[in-house]
Amino acid sequence: MRSRVVLIVALLLVSLSSSRTWAATATVRDGGTLQLGNVTYRLDGIDAPAFDQLCIDEHADSWTCGIEARDQLVKLIGGRQVRCDDLGVDPTFKKRRLGVCKIEGDTTSLSQLLVRQGFALNIDASATGRFNTDEARARDDRQGLWKGCFAAPQEFRRGQKDGTLLGAACRADRDRQIREALFPEDFVMPSGCNIKGKFAVRARVTGNLGIYHLQACRSYPGLTNPDRWFCSEEDAQAGGFRRAYNCRPPAKSK
Repeated sequence: MRSRVVLIVALLLVSLSSSRTWAATATVRDGGTLQLGNVTYRLDGIDAPAFDQLCIDEHADSWTCGIEARDQLVKLIGGRQVRCDDLGVDPTFKKRRLGVCKIEGDTTSLSQLLVRQGFALNIDASATGRFNTDEARARDDRQGLWKGCFAAPQEFRRGQKDGTLLGAACRADRDRQIREALFPEDFVMPSGCNIKGKFAVRARVTGNLGIYHLQACRSYPGLTNPDRWFCSEEDAQAGGFRRAYNCRPPAKSK
């Protein structure tokens, strides 16, 4: 009987802790992901640029919009405590959680603030989507990403080079040049993010988009034109990439 009571109490505690976290200092991973303690949350309801994503500005110059989206989230938080309502396991990556996150004492979610600033897209396409109005205003006012031309973050992560381009500076007569700038063959590594990712058909056998290569991998030096750059293995796995088989540690000798 006592063991049953202990089990019920434990389950209640787990349920309570999973529905809401304590307020804590946040570590921003990218424009749509942050970490509180040992828990990583993807911000609910939005899609922000991948950290290595490039966009075109209103002057047709390429800029690191993924890094800027990360920096905008850092500025929004401003070193203040963050609290997240835990919505459960992130369906796109089981090691992360889905969360509605707010600055302590604020009633507006970070997701909504990012959409308002034009540094994230609303992913609720229904007529009553939570951030429809915020996105429409950001688009009309040419805020953030909308001032230039960009690929939807989801399409960038999939390497979908022929998808619909978004933003006020997209020009049909410059379509090929813009796409070449958004998906360059010579993809410059973001500072500190040296894991190379390459889209690969053979990776789809394991349900992945591609393969990532660490500096310790035999394949790393020969991969001179990566499609993606990642800052950590977790980021690469969250992006749908698996580790190259030649990266695995050698079997221990008996």
